[in-house]
Order: sequence, then structure tokens, then C-alpha cells
Amino acid sequence: MIKTPSIDLTPQEFRAQLDSTHGAVIDCRTAGECVTGAWPGAQQLDWLNGEVHKAIDLLDKAKTYFIYCRSGVRSAQAARFMKANGFADVYNVGGYDAIMNQAE
Repeated sequence: MIKTPSIDLTPQEFRAQLDSTHGAVIDCRTAGECVTGAWPGAQQLDWLNGEVHKAIDLLDKAKTYFIYCRSGVRSAQAARFMKANGFADVYNVGGYDAIMNQAE
């Protein structure tokens, strides 16, 4: 049986890989959720509003992407969707609060 590599990263793994890959960060929360703050430089693509689906052809498949939401559920769905559409380096980094708390 072939084991599929995990698409989930801990906040610590996210920071280490972001620093080494210089990947892009996608915030898949709603605009209302983003008013509380966002990861610096993150691109906001609302998963619930279909923005990830609409932008899929505009994103560079050669880049590394780190995706987060409020709790990690929507970002996991978005990461699986991107993987299914030919993106090799896509990671779910979980919830916004967790990654911001790790950054401090």
C-alpha cells in the first residue's frame, strides 16, 4: 500500500517550511472573519464563496501553498481540492489563531 504524504502541518512546521520555501499563504476565511486580522501577505480566497474554485486556474502550480481558515476544516478541504487539481505542494496549516500564536 502506498502512503499518501500528509497535507497537514503543525504551526511550527508551517513556520519552518514557509521560511525555507518562500511559499504563498492563502486565507480561505470569509471577508467578515478576516477583519480580525490575517497572516501578513496572505491572499484571501473565501472557500465558502467559491473563490478558491474560481481562482484555481490563475494560481501557479509550481509554487508551494500554505492554506489556513478559522479552525482548519475549510483549509483542509481547499488543500485537498488543489491537490486534486494538480498542485503538488499544498499544505493545510490549520486555524488562524494557532498560526498567529506560534508566530509570537
